[in-house]
Amino acid sequence: MPNNTKPHELVGILTNSLEKDPSSDITHLISPLSPAELARILESLPSPLRIPMWQQIALEKMAEVLLETHDSTRRKLIKHTEPEKLLECLSAVQMDELADLDDDLPISVVNAMVAAMDDQRKMRYTLVKDYPDDSAGGLMDMDATAIRADVTLKSVLRFLRRLRSREGALAEHLDSLMVVDRSNRLRGYLPLSTLVSNATDVKVADVMIEAVISFTPLQAAREVARTFADKDLLSAPVIDEDNQLLGRITVDDIIDVLREESDRELLGRAGLNPHEDMFAPILLSSLRRAFWLGVNLITAFAAAGVIGLFGTTIEKIVALAVLMPVVASMGGIAGSQTLTLVTRGIALDQIGQSNFWRLLRHELGIGLLNGIFWAFIVAAIAYWWFSDWMLGLVFGVALLVAMLTGALAGAVIPMSLKQIGIDPALAGGVVLTTATDVIGFLAFLGLGTLILI
Repeated sequence: MPNNTKPHELVGILTNSLEKDPSSDITHLISPLSPAELARILESLPSPLRIPMWQQIALEKMAEVLLETHDSTRRKLIKHTEPEKLLECLSAVQMDELADLDDDLPISVVNAMVAAMDDQRKMRYTLVKDYPDDSAGGLMDMDATAIRADVTLKSVLRFLRRLRSREGALAEHLDSLMVVDRSNRLRGYLPLSTLVSNATDVKVADVMIEAVISFTPLQAAREVARTFADKDLLSAPVIDEDNQLLGRITVDDIIDVLREESDRELLGRAGLNPHEDMFAPILLSSLRRAFWLGVNLITAFAAAGVIGLFGTTIEKIVALAVLMPVVASMGGIAGSQTLTLVTRGIALDQIGQSNFWRLLRHELGIGLLNGIFWAFIVAAIAYWWFSDWMLGLVFGVALLVAMLTGALAGAVIPMSLKQIGIDPALAGGVVLTTATDVIGFLAFLGLGTLILI
């Protein structure tokens, strides 16, 4: 950031400047920023101010900025960019990056870029397009640097110098070279640290590492990211069913996957799109959020219906109405703790049929101990408040039931949603709230009716 300015402060400075004059010069403020920082700043600005800022971003950064922005913002930026400028800024992007963008690009720009490719690049582009975005094939860079095992390290160094001279630079995040045979089948890899720390007359076969962690193109991106994290990988090859080298995945792509997963889980709990634009049109945002508000309304009426069944009881004992929200709240909190734990475990592929029942017993044990502890506490409070030990007993037992229900629902709901193909991060919270509210109210008011009346 310029002069160590914090992001929100820079957003404020840019907003004030562009609101006063959309054509004001802000290049001195944004030129030091990386593409990722520029993308974040753009999406933090009100929608009308994004285009004036976009038009002042350096041409060499535009392609990376487009890759870093969310779909709706990207489409708007592309719409307000001349085709010639798009062609120029996208001329150096990798095939996997072009495949990520081409659905949003004007068809004339895509056709022009494809027409300018040689046969090899066209083949690579077509291949990458066939892979889903959330797969290893969708993540990989096809420009993997490969060498043969029967050459010396001196030859490898000479090859890298020629490659740099021809391409202008070596591949980004290059930490190792893939070793292949004459048929392009993967044999191992040569770390750059090994290359520069050994005598130049040594052959690659003598120092290369044969145990390679590799991926197939259709492996899920989430699985790839988990392996990268577990094995502390910086890059890894992608191979086909014949062990032929297709490309490589680098850690910067994995960081993007992890960030998207985190955003999806966080925003999903509120029923929001993972790519939600803070300044999307009000009508569009309203429509997107209306569905989950409607679902929540239905669940709220379900809980209200349970309360309505005990209207006579509440009229006779007003204290029940005073204490009722406490029962639902404690059950909801206990449930959300378990729900978060289990949802995370599912996302990391840590929970399956083999350990789910053990985990369920574990969470029920926690719910039971916490329930007993807090039941005694709230029973004492109720007795002190209303001078009625029977009311305290009802309150304590109902709280215990609610917390056990929360623990049970928090574990079972995400697993059940997963089984039927619904994202637990998106729908789990709504279903949990319904379960804990209904059971909590039913237990409290039902016990109150049976014991106190």
